[in-house]
Amino acid sequence: MATALISEVNDSNFEQVVLKSERPVVVDFWAPWCQPCRIIAPIVEELAQEYDGKVLFAKLNTDDNMQTTMRFGIRGIPTLLIFKDGREVGRIVGARPKRDVKNEIERVLTA
Repeated sequence: MATALISEVNDSNFEQVVLKSERPVVVDFWAPWCQPCRIIAPIVEELAQEYDGKVLFAKLNTDDNMQTTMRFGIRGIPTLLIFKDGREVGRIVGARPKRDVKNEIERVLTA
């Protein structure tokens, strides 16, 4: 499901790709059976294009990567976590409008 601008991450590469990234990272925690995940996916793709070069975007399938899902206390999907300098600095739970997601990304970028 990843596109050219969205990386697939998993339990084994999460630390390297996300936590050690030089740029802020938005991780979309999702699952194939999740209808709201399908609703937010095009929004994540649009934002990945808009923030290309500034923010890294990644998707993590919660069904296949329980270790990372549990590590970050993901209880409902979709959940978008925003990481900066290896720390979680933002969390959006549920399918939300593009404006809400963009506002949260901007908050992190200007912090």
